[in-house]
Formats: sequence, structure tokens, C-alpha cells
Amino acid sequence: MRSALLIAELSLREATRKRLVSVLLILSALFVGFYLYGVFRLNAQLDDRAAAAGLDGRNLNSLSNAGVMYATLFGMYLVFFLGALMSVLATVSAVSGDIESGVMQSVLARPVGRAGLVLGRWLGFTVVNVGYVALLSAAILGGIYAITGYLPPEPLPAVGLILLAVTLLTGLTVLGSTLFTTLANGIGVFVLYGVGFTGGILGSIGSVADSPTLATLGRFANALMPTNALWLGASYHLQPDILRQLGAAARGTNPFVGSAPTPTGLLVWAAALTLLAVSAAMWRFSRRDL
Repeated sequence: MRSALLIAELSLREATRKRLVSVLLILSALFVGFYLYGVFRLNAQLDDRAAAAGLDGRNLNSLSNAGVMYATLFGMYLVFFLGALMSVLATVSAVSGDIESGVMQSVLARPVGRAGLVLGRWLGFTVVNVGYVALLSAAILGGIYAITGYLPPEPLPAVGLILLAVTLLTGLTVLGSTLFTTLANGIGVFVLYGVGFTGGILGSIGSVADSPTLATLGRFANALMPTNALWLGASYHLQPDILRQLGAAARGTNPFVGSAPTPTGLLVWAAALTLLAVSAAMWRFSRRDL
């Protein structure tokens, strides 16, 4: 375990040395500033409309504030999407990159076990990816609250589900890094991510068309890759009652927003799949010829 923690620390230093963290912080600050400026302008426009209608103000949890509610949902979806990209792009060469560059031979010449190296890589990149998403979530939600006074009803469970999706993607990317080349790994994980997104779309179409076959295919895709299902659960916690009622009346036709909390079984499966991916990566790399 000590060697795994050492590799995790080295992974964090590597990310800092490659200026990955600093570049991400700068670009993310620009993104957050751009998005919050849009929210500021939207909030001012809604205030003007309320004043023109002779109202003293807007109820933050009523349809008069729907624009801000949906802006919050969309902002957090962007956080989820950027977190998914970060999880794959930052981790895609965690093991395969060192093998292809020849660095792995010098690392393994030291008293570091292969399983410990993979575990340390996963821990290090998970800290980077989870920290990035948590910081970005706090910036978006905190900024919207400071501008509009609106805060989603259950932000902590929502952010927790997004962080679980990021942890899962990081684990799957590390597993792919022990099996494939860097390029093939990136493509493969993005395809899996697309499978999860497709599951959400199929589920929505099945709900609208009342098609048990499409609904079953959607559930299968979400079980195979539960990242999108985790986002749908997170979006449920981000919606006030008025938006949940609209979603229920629409029978879940919006594939980007969930109308029900994430089932407990799916949460357990997502956590188990993460552990299985990391364990499989440790086992595979321990038996791989370099």
C-alpha cells in the first residue's frame, strides 16, 4: 500500500509538472466566468420582466424563475461532461504511455509492485479528476447562488453522483490503459461513455412511444455503462418540485434530465464496477509482458 501511495503522489506531481492542473484551472476559470455572466444577464432580464408585470419580485422556486433553474441544470451538465472528458483525457496514458515511452522499465526496476503501481496511478488521477469536478461544481453553484439567490434543493447528493461517475470513468480508463494502446484506450472508453448516453435516449424514446423493447435496451445500456444514469439521478436532486412535476407529466421525455432518483441497486453496481475495473487492471498488468 505504501508503494501505491508513493505512485499516487508521483502522479499528482506529474500532473503539476506537465502544467495540466494550471492549464485546467485557467481554462475553467474562463468557462465559469463566461457562463456566470450569461446567468447574470438572464437574471437581470427576468427581474425586468417581473417589474414590468408589476411584481415586487420573483419566487425562486416557481416557474417565474424557471430560466435560472434550467441554467443551473445545464451548467451542472457541462460540469459532468467536462469531468468525463477530464477523466478520460488525463488518465488515458496512465500505464500505456509509460510502456510506450520506455519509462515503465525504469520504474519497475525499483521495489514497486506492478499491482501497487496501477493502484497508485488510479488513486493519483482520481484525486486530480474528482478535485477538479468538485471545484468546478462549487464555482458554478456558488456563483449562481451569489448572483440569483437560487440554490438547488439537494446539491450535495447531486455532486456526489457526478463524482462517482468520474471515479468510475477513471477506473475504466486505467483498466483500458493496461489492455490497449493509448489511442485505442481513449476511443474505447469514449465509446462506452456513448453507450451510457444512448441508454438515456433509448429510455426516453421508449417512454414516449410506450415501447417495452426500447425501455429494456435503455436499462441494459445504463447497466453496462451507468455514467449517464448517475447524471440523471444527479439532475433529479438538482430540480425543485415544480420541475420534477413537469418532468413527471412529460413522462421522462427529456433525455438530459431525470424524473426519478437513481435506484440503490444502480449505485451499488457503479461502485462495484469501479472496484472491479481497478482490480482487473491490477491483475492484468501483473501478468502482462512488457
